[in-house]
Amino acid sequence: MPRCDRPTAAMPQRHRPPGHRRRLLLSLPLLALLAQATPRAHAQHQVRRAFPAEALRGTLLVLDAPEVRLNGEAARLAPGARIRDENNLLAMSAALTGRRLTVNYTVEALFDGSVLLRDVWILRADEIANFWPRSREEAARYQLDPVAQVWSRRSA
Repeated sequence: MPRCDRPTAAMPQRHRPPGHRRRLLLSLPLLALLAQATPRAHAQHQVRRAFPAEALRGTLLVLDAPEVRLNGEAARLAPGARIRDENNLLAMSAALTGRRLTVNYTVEALFDGSVLLRDVWILRADEIANFWPRSREEAARYQLDPVAQVWSRRSA
């Protein structure tokens, strides 16, 4: 004798409410339609990313993580470095081995004067088209509007 009113998979067929199989079959086309529509809607929406003012633009080549080449010079990824792809999802450095990428990045300075890459964003074509400083000296001549993500020359 069942003690609950709701059907479960373990209940024998005679204890399930009438019409449950019909409702299940009618809902399958709706689920299939939703499954098809979701990826298209996601692909049309691009996330507007906000980069910090201390980020710089560069070219990254992942060799054998954590070893990389940044702007043609040897560099290293910091322990726990975050690499974000064009859709702002985390990317594993091993999956990027051998690819030359245009990126924005932040660095972590160490006491011995060396630097490690802390955050890396792989840029989309629309982000590459926008100006972004490539060195600290260049960044000192400009100021960033953090909301619009636009750099403008500092007034004297």
